[in-house]
Amino acid sequence: MSEQETTTPVVRNVDARHRYEILVDDRRAGLTAYRDRDDRRVFFHTEIDDAYAGQGLASILVEEALTDVRASGMRIVPVCPYVAKFLKKHEEFADITDPVTPEILQWLDARLGR
Repeated sequence: MSEQETTTPVVRNVDARHRYEILVDDRRAGLTAYRDRDDRRVFFHTEIDDAYAGQGLASILVEEALTDVRASGMRIVPVCPYVAKFLKKHEEFADITDPVTPEILQWLDARLGR
């Protein structure tokens, strides 16, 4: 591996900030944000820095985040369009995915002060 190549991206849960972050060479390259409601982790926003676009980092980030949700015994609510799209292609998470309802959206808007 040459000096120019990046290391394997690392995903971490930053619980205090309600998000998972993906790090490339110890720099934050993106995040997926959530709020918890009872046993459900409601994902509402995913972003990857422009400097890291096109490297497949969003799918790595979301897959690791959803795997962590499964490991913690929680369920997924995909308000974020990217997470929803990811789940359509990755049916291995279907058993822990709950639908987005108007009630969840109202709750989320209240939590986020929107």
